[in-house]
Parts: sequence; C-alpha cells; structure tokens
Amino acid sequence: MKKILNHLWRFWLLLLAFVFTILFGIPVYILSFNKKHYKYAYRFIRCWSYCIFYGMGLRYELTKLSSQKLDKNKQYVFISNHTSIMDIMLMCILCEDHPICFVGKKELVKIPIFGTIYKRICVMVDRGSARSRADVYRRCAEKMEEGNSIVIFPEGGVPDDTSVILDEFKDGAFTLSSKHNSPIVIFTFVGLKEIFPFESSEGHPGKAKVYFNGILNPSDSPKDLKLSSFETIKKTLLKHYN
Repeated sequence: MKKILNHLWRFWLLLLAFVFTILFGIPVYILSFNKKHYKYAYRFIRCWSYCIFYGMGLRYELTKLSSQKLDKNKQYVFISNHTSIMDIMLMCILCEDHPICFVGKKELVKIPIFGTIYKRICVMVDRGSARSRADVYRRCAEKMEEGNSIVIFPEGGVPDDTSVILDEFKDGAFTLSSKHNSPIVIFTFVGLKEIFPFESSEGHPGKAKVYFNGILNPSDSPKDLKLSSFETIKKTLLKHYN
C-alpha cells in the first residue's frame, strides 16, 4: 500500500509540474526575451516554485545562525547542499529580493516544455566539456551585470551513495566569487533527503529545516572559500544527523 501511495505522490508531482510549468512558463518565456524584464519573469518563477513545493505537501522552517543581512542592491553567489529536486524550488522561495539564475547541467534541456524555458533563463554547463565549464564564468558574469544573483550547488550533483552526508565540493562557485568579487551566501538544507529523495520512488510530505549559515566575503583564494563553506555546511549537517 505504501509503495502505491508513493507512486501516486510522484505522479501528482508530474501533474503539478506539467500544469504549472505551462501556466507560469509562458509569461517567463515571453519576458525572458528582454534581459531587463527578468526581474518580472522571476516573480512567475517564484509562483511556480511555491505551487510545486507546497502543492507536494512540503513545508520549511528557517533558522538563522548568523545575524548578517543581505543587501537588496547587491549580487550574491548562493550555495547549499544538494539532495533533492525540491532544493531548486526551495532556493527560489528563499531568495525573494534577489532574482537568481541557476547553473545547471545541459541534459535538462531535453525535458519537454521545461527544457525550452530552462535554456533561456539558466546558465547551462556541459560537464564533459572543458570549454563549456570555462565559459560558465563569463555567462554568470553577464547575468550578474544584469542585476541577478547566481545559484550553484557546489557538490555538482547528488551522490549515488545515499549514506554520503555531504559530497566533495567543486571549485566553480568559489572561483566565480573570487573573480567577480561576489559574496557567498550559505544555506544548509536538512530533511529533504529523506522527505523527497532525488532518485527514488520513496518519500512523504513533511517539513524541511533550512539554516542560514551566513555570508562569506569574496577572497583571493577560492580554495579557502571552498574549505570554509564545506566545513560550515558539514558542521550543520552533522549536528542534525548525529
């Protein structure tokens, strides 16, 4: 019975995604033709995120572990751990005052309807191409010059081994921060790994915990930024799982 309910729940996600991607995707696609209008397109993206996240019976609780505050007029590089497809919706919900663009894998372009919109509003990267990976910095810089912030999940994907609490970080987010003098905003997501696993038919409605770990100022050493971010998120996760 539980397996049947899980399959029905996943089917409900597909239905929600289909309906709301068409409903909100059309204005996003139209507005995306003018770079100046992305801030308006982003409102529809956030509506899409709300509808899918809450429509799946998910909730979140935000805990601030830092008193630092974001500047509405500044562009940031947002990062977090990555364990569920719902991380994407949750990040959009959290970033109300900062229109964000995701750095994501090129393969997602193949998804019907969604892929057409995705390639217009995100920075795509072909991880198998060194040229594509190198060009990400230029395209992200363009997005930030237009007034947008960037979201990168530094693990680069979700580890196949579900026992891994936090996978090794890639350099991209931290090199971008150093090159373009952009502060890094750190979030830690706890619970979505169990509530809505990335590649599984399991899962259930529930409440995730979100921790705002603070803001790291850009540094000349991407290595230091990476290590500090990794240790910050890992420490938060270990407190939860131990």
